[in-house]
Amino acid sequence: MNYKTQMEAAKKGIITEAMKIVSQKEQITEDLILKRVAAGSIAIPSNINHKSLNPEGIGAGLRTKINVNLGISGDCPDYKREFEKVKMSIALKAESIMDLSNYGKTFSFREKLIDYSSAMIGTVPIYDVIGYLEKKLIDISAEDFLKVVELHAKQGVDFMTIHAGINRNTVSKFKESGRLTNIVSRGGSLLFAWMELTGNENPFYEYYDDVLDVFNKYDVTISLGDALRPGSTADSTDCGQITELIELGLLTKRAWASNVQVMVEGPGHMAINEIEANMRLQKRLCHNAPFYVLGPLVTDIAPGYDHITSAIGGAIAASSGADFLCYVTPAEHLRLPDLQDVKDGIIAAKIAAHAADIAKGIPGARDIDDRMSAARQRVDWECMYECALDPEKARNYRESVAVENESTCSMCGKMCAMRTTSAILEGRDLDI
Repeated sequence: MNYKTQMEAAKKGIITEAMKIVSQKEQITEDLILKRVAAGSIAIPSNINHKSLNPEGIGAGLRTKINVNLGISGDCPDYKREFEKVKMSIALKAESIMDLSNYGKTFSFREKLIDYSSAMIGTVPIYDVIGYLEKKLIDISAEDFLKVVELHAKQGVDFMTIHAGINRNTVSKFKESGRLTNIVSRGGSLLFAWMELTGNENPFYEYYDDVLDVFNKYDVTISLGDALRPGSTADSTDCGQITELIELGLLTKRAWASNVQVMVEGPGHMAINEIEANMRLQKRLCHNAPFYVLGPLVTDIAPGYDHITSAIGGAIAASSGADFLCYVTPAEHLRLPDLQDVKDGIIAAKIAAHAADIAKGIPGARDIDDRMSAARQRVDWECMYECALDPEKARNYRESVAVENESTCSMCGKMCAMRTTSAILEGRDLDI
């Protein structure tokens, strides 16, 4: 094999096995996949040490993918429960799982996760720096940060969020302009605090070339984290967000020069009328790199329902150019999500992604909708359940109320519009 990364192979005109798999899944030619991977508009996160991976493509012309966040915290240190979330996520066909564990020794959990998961795996290594090294923040060195990055890469992590865009320049602009909610990125806030406490430059920015060397060695995709993403609609599209986005565009080109695949992370919280312009701005400033968004959440007042506020924003974002949606659960802003929260978040994100794919005209995206509609026209309940995103819930809802006529539901009964129209068109007797 005379290449190290998917991007290097693509630049050399080599179609990899991962590209072939993505081509088959997406109904797009291998040559087109190769050209877009070479250009950076498609990424195929696929660490050489993730042997159980079923590769997925993220980017231009492909289906919108979704990511599930999970992981333990100091208040909820139950790895067994988190692994149940892993199993559920894969069963529900999430394409990506991020282990955001921020407490204790995470090595063994991540090892088991990578060995088990056919979905791509992401991490935010700065969280592990704190727990793994058991040092005070001020005592952590730049070398410590890089050491944990390589540890994750060696284990088989497919992509990592690296907050390299928050540096002295962007911090100065953030301080000068001011914000209602300041820095809401967990990783970004830790780096900001470390920079302020030590007086040093962000190590991920200062030693960015060293990070890229590690990523190139294991074919890890860099997900350029948005440390200054807006955490409220009041802060969206502000000086801090845009200043950092400009830096991320420059860092994107440097990564591509090292044959490292790139995704760029985006907002956050954002009013509906700003989303499309933000997606276009990111694509312009970051040279059409795949865009990975958290939501965006379109209002700040719905704790307990933020999977809905996120799905609204996610559908608009993806239909306007975003390629990868990070799910948000009903527990957002409130607690670590439980299994039901995870399921609700996945379904909401998949609805948003699928709705966007229909709007973007992704090949085959509407086929399942047409099949569902045809089943409704026939009043074919079993086929409807089969087409549903959550077949179990659809079946349970309908069967929770007894009906006089099994071909109908309790909403309309014999006055079912599908039943009535079909009977008339087919010349059958109509009994209402």
